[in-house]
Amino acid sequence: MVTSPNASSGNIDFAQKRHRELAKLIQRYDDAYYQDDAPLVTDAEYDVLRQELLELEKSFPQLKSALSPTQKVGAQPLSRFAKVKHASSMLSLDNAFTSQDVTDFFEKASRFLGRESRYIEVVAEPKIDGLSASIRYVDGCLEVAATRGDGVTGEDVTLNIKTISSIPQKLTPPFPNVIEIRGEVYLDHEDFFLLNAQRENDGEEIFANPRNAAAGSLRQLDPAITANRKLKFFAYGAGSVWVAGFRTHWDFLEQLKKWGFEVNEHIQLCKSLEDLVTYYEQVASLRSGLGYDIDGVVYKINDLGEQKRLGFVSRSPRFALAHKFPAQQAQTRLLDIQVQVGRTGVLTPVAHLAAINIGGVVVTRATLHNADEIARKDIRVGDMVTLQRAGDVIPQIIGAQLDLRPSDSTPFEFPAKCPVCGSPVVSKGEEVARRCSGAITCHAQAALKLRHFVSKDAFDIEGLGRKHIDHFFQEGVIRSVIDIFTFEERDRSADEPLKAKEGWGEKSAQNLFDAIRAKKTISLSRFIFALGISQVGQTTAKSLSLYYENAYAWFEKMIAAAKGGAELLELKNIDGIGESVAQDIVDFMNVDAHVNLIATLMGNHENEGILSVMPDEKPNVTSSMLAGKSIVFTGTLISMTRAEAKSIAERLGAKVLGNVSAKTDIVVVGADAGSKAEQAKKLGVTTFTEDEWIQVTQSEG
Repeated sequence: MVTSPNASSGNIDFAQKRHRELAKLIQRYDDAYYQDDAPLVTDAEYDVLRQELLELEKSFPQLKSALSPTQKVGAQPLSRFAKVKHASSMLSLDNAFTSQDVTDFFEKASRFLGRESRYIEVVAEPKIDGLSASIRYVDGCLEVAATRGDGVTGEDVTLNIKTISSIPQKLTPPFPNVIEIRGEVYLDHEDFFLLNAQRENDGEEIFANPRNAAAGSLRQLDPAITANRKLKFFAYGAGSVWVAGFRTHWDFLEQLKKWGFEVNEHIQLCKSLEDLVTYYEQVASLRSGLGYDIDGVVYKINDLGEQKRLGFVSRSPRFALAHKFPAQQAQTRLLDIQVQVGRTGVLTPVAHLAAINIGGVVVTRATLHNADEIARKDIRVGDMVTLQRAGDVIPQIIGAQLDLRPSDSTPFEFPAKCPVCGSPVVSKGEEVARRCSGAITCHAQAALKLRHFVSKDAFDIEGLGRKHIDHFFQEGVIRSVIDIFTFEERDRSADEPLKAKEGWGEKSAQNLFDAIRAKKTISLSRFIFALGISQVGQTTAKSLSLYYENAYAWFEKMIAAAKGGAELLELKNIDGIGESVAQDIVDFMNVDAHVNLIATLMGNHENEGILSVMPDEKPNVTSSMLAGKSIVFTGTLISMTRAEAKSIAERLGAKVLGNVSAKTDIVVVGADAGSKAEQAKKLGVTTFTEDEWIQVTQSEG
């Protein structure tokens, strides 16, 4: 578990700064990993930041936002595969690292359900370290299979899945007309070592661990290659969690076996929290002899009706938890500290290490976060440092072994100037992060911003990936966003047109220009995301798009918000925006170059722009009378918990607010209601009793 000592001691000022810094750092790594296919850190180094953010949000709940990076799931499907939309989202699980974490999770679930935790029945199973997949059967026949992808849409790997012998091509009757079976694709240790030996013999790069091997094998374009990799599959659930005709998760697991799926033999039904602890210890003791990788255990509430009541929060279900195994440690030499410059100008120090194997993974790099982190831990080049991997996947530098420190060691000096462009390094407000002040004059930032702009979740321009952007940038052909959309016109009069350059031809050049032209129509949320505003990820961009509805309204409101006043207050009050994100949006809009860029790209009411920025499609909840309504709950609810009432409202398309204002549509008044009920009466806001609220929600389904 990663917890900042300053945060845990109650220093809210430090916590706020660290939370904001981590959110931005994670956003930067997301851009590189998910959009550019060019990770700046290992998966394990990235996970340690997410865990620290989770711990901060646990210690300081007021910092948690519905749009926090901790809510993000998976990654966009690779472009070389067709896309498959899942019947229901494939979410990730919350993590626990101690028995107390497990107790807290199930006590919280119990409070939500209004019952005692000792009476909750839980199914426990080993957490397979593989690749999640969903397999759709129609009339009992395997029709399509997909990876998790971003949780909503995955990669079509049907032909490859059909090569896995532990996955039935047809289900044994009886079966429903349509069902998605979910589970984990993995490679056992024996086949992993044989595969690596063969690759080494063939002069190919070996896989770092079985999970990487499984992922790489399942994503082959040639199913024959996948067939030779001897992948296996453990089924663990269904696409629709609440499967018709089944009362418990345990019953459904039994049915999976009857249909011909392999279900892990170590799954167990537990009757108490004490049973969970015992099970965890038993699986940990079996771990080394299982023959395949696990990185913890998973607990799922057995009753499917209770699962349905608990539902989901953002990126994870309320009814399931992953209990990770303890950290593994090792020592190695810190060879160098190099400072990288990100898209938003943040300077990140990266530790380069003598290669060390920790739990089967070779680690050569680790992020040091920022200058303060290096100083706090007093980490120096040449030190022997202790590395830790929590839950088998999270590496971090714990500290240096001072007794082994070289006599000529000197403290690391963080650069005062950008290592790329030489501009002064500055700090923004109370932010811990240090930034290059060069902005668009810094080539590192400019090139990364362009990469982000054309990335998969932004403009997604086919054929204009990382390598091409970098090449065109170095040549001076594309130095700004505008250059992308004027490329074809400028190329017509160029001394050496693109089709004449090495690696290009008339057809490939025309394909690129056609792809650019095809992206001149884009949704508002993608457009906002593409701008690369700090802290504005896909979810925040979507919220802004749906709230302001069209591009012109959003643009005008953002310009007004940058000047303060009512528009800024309105921006802050949007669910998930808050003070920090709003300030970053304001900072962005206070730069004339940014405003001019947006105006040029999308135009205004008087002038036509380069692009057509279209409104996003609204959620399909228009049939609900609560869709789009702002609701406030006050007082004590008798028949359900507050959390359950909020979950129902959001499922029906409503927005749940904390305070009553003139813009509030409905106030649900429970027992012992206070000032909020009085405020609603004063403002003439519609009020429901708890019984009236229940009647409305039941009529909505």
